[in-house]
Amino acid sequence: MKRMSLPEEDLTCPICCDIFTDPVLLACSHSFCRSCLKRCWDTGLRECPVCRKRATKSSAPSNLALKNVCEALLEVRRQSSVVVEDKTSCSQHGEKLKLFCLVDKQPICVVCHSSKLHKTHDCSPIEEAAQDCKDELSLSLKSLQEKLDSLKRIHKTSTDTFKYIKNQTLETQRLIKSQFEELHQVLYEEESARIAAVKKEEEEKIAGLKDKFKELSAEVLNLTEIISFIQEQLKEDDMVLLKNFKDTQERGKSVALGSDSMSGILIDMTKHVGNLKYRVWEKMLDQIEYTPVTLDPNTAHPCLILSDDLTSLHYSKQANCCPDNPERFHISAEVVGTATLGSGSHHWVVETGSNQDWLLGVASVSVLRNTEVSARPENGFWTLCFRDGGFRAMTSPPTPLTITVLPKQVKVQLDYNKGTVAFSDSADDTLIYEFTATFTEPLLPYFYTQSSHPLKIMPEKVLITMLRQ
Repeated sequence: MKRMSLPEEDLTCPICCDIFTDPVLLACSHSFCRSCLKRCWDTGLRECPVCRKRATKSSAPSNLALKNVCEALLEVRRQSSVVVEDKTSCSQHGEKLKLFCLVDKQPICVVCHSSKLHKTHDCSPIEEAAQDCKDELSLSLKSLQEKLDSLKRIHKTSTDTFKYIKNQTLETQRLIKSQFEELHQVLYEEESARIAAVKKEEEEKIAGLKDKFKELSAEVLNLTEIISFIQEQLKEDDMVLLKNFKDTQERGKSVALGSDSMSGILIDMTKHVGNLKYRVWEKMLDQIEYTPVTLDPNTAHPCLILSDDLTSLHYSKQANCCPDNPERFHISAEVVGTATLGSGSHHWVVETGSNQDWLLGVASVSVLRNTEVSARPENGFWTLCFRDGGFRAMTSPPTPLTITVLPKQVKVQLDYNKGTVAFSDSADDTLIYEFTATFTEPLLPYFYTQSSHPLKIMPEKVLITMLRQ
C-alpha cells in the first residue's frame, strides 16, 4: 500500500491531539474533529480554538478530503499492526537477541554489542538477565504487595476508627447527659428543700401571728369588760361608788397589756435568698467528687476496663474493640492520665484494695507504646511495683522493699522541679520509696494492672478560700 505523503502532525486535531475523526473546516482554514469543536462551542464562544476568529456559520462544513486521508492513514496503521514481528531478532541488524544491556535495560544482538551505542556497556546472557530481572521484579512485586496490604490495613483501620469515633461521641454524650441529670437532680432537690423551708417559715410565722391575735382578742375582751364595769360604777350614786371604789380601782390596775412588739414576725428573705447561688454551689461541693488525675481512655490497652468517670481501671481477658491509634499502649495493660506534669508539685492517691498485680508512678510523654519495655528510669518510667505479695521499686535492677503493713491506699507525689517521685502509705504518710532523677520532658501519671480487682484514684476534698479586698 502506498504510504501517505502528508506528515502525521498535519493529520492531528489541535484539540484532542489525535488523528482527525469526522473533521470539519472553518472559514479561517483551521480543521478540527467535529466532536472536539462542538465541546469548545458548547462553552458559548463560537470562535476558532486556534486563531480565535469568530465563526460566521452556526455549523462548520465537513472536510471530506482530510477525512479520506485520515481514514487511509488509520487503515495503513491497522494493516501494519497485523504483521507479526519477530521478537527474538534485532529489528536493526536481523541477528538473534542473545545479550541484555545492563545499562540501557534492553535486549541486544552481538552486532549491537560491537556498536558505539553499547560497546562500553556491561551485558549479560539473555537467560541470566531474564532470571535476574524476574528476581528483581519479584522483589518489587513483594514490596508493592506489602504496601498494598499496608494500605488495606490503613483503610480498614480508618473505617474502624470512623465507627469508633461515632460510638465515642454517643458514649461521651450519654455520660455528659447522665452527669448533668445528677446535677439537675441535686439542684432540684435543693430547690425543693429551700422552697419547703420558706413554706415552713411562713406557716410558723402565721401560726405565731394567730397566737398573737388570740392573746390580743382576749386582752381586748377583758379590757372591754373592765371599761364597761367602770362605766357602770360611774353611774351609781356616790355611796355605792365609794364602797366599790377599792375593788374597782384594783380591777382596773390588774389589767396588764401584752407586748405589742411585732419584731421578727416577717419572713427572713435574706436567710433564704441572700448569696443563694454561692451557698448552693458550696453545698454541692460536699456531694461532688474531684480527682486530681483522670485516666485517658485513648491510651488504655484494649484489655483495660475504665470506669465511666475515668477514675478506676481493672483488667479483663476479653479485649475491647478499639482502634490501633499511636497514643494507645498495644503490648501490656497500661494507661496514663490526661494531666501533663511539666513543673511544680503534684500528688494523687490510688486505692489498691485487693489488687495483687499493679504498677503505679509516672512516665515520660515519649515512652514507647507499641513495643514491650521494662518500666524503669532508663526507659522513661519511675514506678512502684506490687506482685507476688512483694513490693519492688522499679530501678535497674529492681529494688525489693520490706513493708510491715500492706497499704490499702498508695500516695504518689511528684516534685518535678526537685526531681523526686515518692511513694507512701496514705494512711500515715509512711515513705515506701523515693526516686531521684533529672526530668528532661513532661511526665504523665502511669498505671498498670493485670488484675480484675480495680485500682481507683481517690477523690480529694475541695476547699473554698474567700479573698477579701
